[in-house]
Parts: sequence; C-alpha cells; structure tokens
Amino acid sequence: MSRVPTDEMLLALAHRVSERLEPQSLSLATAESCTGGWIAKLLTDVPGCSAWFERGFVTYSNEAKQELLAVPAAVLDEDGAVSEPTVRAMAEGALRHSRADLALSVSGIAGPGGGRPDKPLGLVWFGWAQRVAGEAAQVSSEHQVYNGNRDDVRRQAVVRALEGILELTGE
Repeated sequence: MSRVPTDEMLLALAHRVSERLEPQSLSLATAESCTGGWIAKLLTDVPGCSAWFERGFVTYSNEAKQELLAVPAAVLDEDGAVSEPTVRAMAEGALRHSRADLALSVSGIAGPGGGRPDKPLGLVWFGWAQRVAGEAAQVSSEHQVYNGNRDDVRRQAVVRALEGILELTGE
C-alpha cells in the first residue's frame, strides 16, 4: 500500500472481511503482537461480527506468546519474536486454542526503536492459518517492511493481515 490507510479505509476493509466470512460460515481468531489488538478492535466495530469473529489474543510479550498460543520457547530464543517461525506458531496456536476456522497472526517492529540490520524498523511478519479436516492447519506466512512512524507501520500491518484473510478465503 503506497499511502497510510485512514480509519475509514480500515473500517471498509473490516466490512469486506465480514462480507466474506459470514456467508461462508467461517470464523476467525486473531493473534496480535505489534498491532496490540487493533485488528480485533477493528473487526468488532462491524455490527454482527459475533457471527464470525471467534476471539482475539494480544500476545505482546514472549511469555504471553508461550502461555496463550503455545509458541515454543526454543522458537523465540532461536528466531526471535519477529520471525517467520514465530508467526506461524502464533497462527497455529490461535487455531488450537479457539474454535475458529481461520487465524491470522502479526509480529513486528513498529518503532520508534528496536530495529537492527537483520530486522529493520518497520519489519512485520504475518501468518495465516486455516483449519483442515477439523484439526491440522494449513499455514502461510510472509513479511513486509513498512515506512513511516509507529502508527503508520501498525496501520499498514492491519491492512495486510486482513487482505491475507480475503486472499485465503477466495478473493
């Protein structure tokens, strides 16, 4: 996305998610770190969201990621919180610890500090998982590096996380 999304753009995207999930009888869980629950808040701003929004996990600390989502300590120790293995484990954990059909996860470095050469400021990892045959999860992941201040990075991350759900469900 070339420009930072406005509140109106974010809400319109949340409505698109609703319009996709509800007719398919799909439910969603979120596992958020750098977005701090913003995705869950946005989704629950949509009237009727209780038909498809199952729950949200805000797991900002590594301990929360381990306790609530069962992210292995070894993954966090070896790869760090902002990494592909972590967001994949977060998405899988959100499915395991919910009744949702789909899950998304987000972990990143929104700033203003915390970046380093191998993990620059604005780096955000995303995970998306889908329950298959009632149990196992199919998981996909990607990363983006966003420009802007903390709010800009987080807004762009919210958009990409929700776009991933639309892609996963057929858009």
